[in-house]
Amino acid sequence: MVSATATAVALSCLMAGAPAVARSRAADPSHDRVPAAAAAQRQHPVAAVPLPRPRPESAPQPASREQTKDAARDEGTEGGKEGAKEVKAPAPPQSSACRIALTEEIAIAPSIPPIKGPGACGGDDLVRLEAVVLPDKRRVAVTPAAVMRCTMASTVANWVRNDVAPLVVRLGSPIAALDNFDSYQCRGRNNVAGAQMSEHGRANALDVRGFKLADGRMIELTDRTQPRDLREAVLHSVCTHFSTVLGPDSDWYHEDHIHLDLAERRSNYRICQWDVLDPLPKIAPLMPAVRPDDAPPRETADAEEEAKAGTKEGAKEGTKQEAKGEKAAGRAGPRGAAEPDARKAAPSEPSSGDAAAAEAEDPEPATPPPPPQPAPAKGGKKKHKSKS
Repeated sequence: MVSATATAVALSCLMAGAPAVARSRAADPSHDRVPAAAAAQRQHPVAAVPLPRPRPESAPQPASREQTKDAARDEGTEGGKEGAKEVKAPAPPQSSACRIALTEEIAIAPSIPPIKGPGACGGDDLVRLEAVVLPDKRRVAVTPAAVMRCTMASTVANWVRNDVAPLVVRLGSPIAALDNFDSYQCRGRNNVAGAQMSEHGRANALDVRGFKLADGRMIELTDRTQPRDLREAVLHSVCTHFSTVLGPDSDWYHEDHIHLDLAERRSNYRICQWDVLDPLPKIAPLMPAVRPDDAPPRETADAEEEAKAGTKEGAKEGTKQEAKGEKAAGRAGPRGAAEPDARKAAPSEPSSGDAAAAEAEDPEPATPPPPPQPAPAKGGKKKHKSKS
């Protein structure tokens, strides 16, 4: 009982002394707490609880919770904005050598984003060719604007600047526009479903109908009424600049336009198929044209016909001669057979008058007539009858 009472008293004193110690610490922050804690531990062994050391005055003051939240919110917002900027505005790709060389002094051809698909369609380094700038600063519009690769646009611009513009000057009016029939289009060759990919699907081709002059005239390259020398000059120029040229008489798909592309083939193989056709006659001739004098003779046909005709005539003549010989042989046979009978019937000693008459009728009695021969024609007829 005494020990229990002593324990209760000690606990009550401890509970009463704890608030006083706390008040004293709050009133005097600079008070050395270590000796007090050691004294409390010596006086009250049950309350020996270690306490943290006071924060040094030179240490930085911790930020409040509100300040920490505001800083975290600001950092998150800035990081999100920077991330969004990186996604929306990626670093621009490096310009190609063609793009750097194709300046506004040569052509108006702004760059466009790459085209990917469907399938193998599309390409990189694409431009929209709107006009070609001539050396005298005049512009030749491409109507409508053509979508193609930079290399193809550069080749078209050089062709128009260096070849087409000087050629059209002879017509009395400068060139004003290039008629674009087709450029980029995702399709097979000749618009045939399932065919091999066309160069139009790779943005590497251009179809041209003709040129428009400043005075309003339209020069179509497949028009037969246009000057032939002009169309031939254009033919030679396009076959020099482009690796593929298809026009009239290449196939029936290119009878009204000229196809140009820069397809790459083995050994730098090139295709140039375009026939410059002459104008058609206004009225069709009723009779065939006269054979020119300088035309080669028809020796082979004439010789064959003459040989056939000669063979037939020779066969007919031979047949006629054989028939005449057969008739002559048939006539001589009966006469030769009748003469011996007449001689037998004559007297053994004829008179002088009868001898003279016999010499007159038969001047050469020493040569006997040829023996009769059977006619082959009659024998053939008999054999034919026996066969039938």
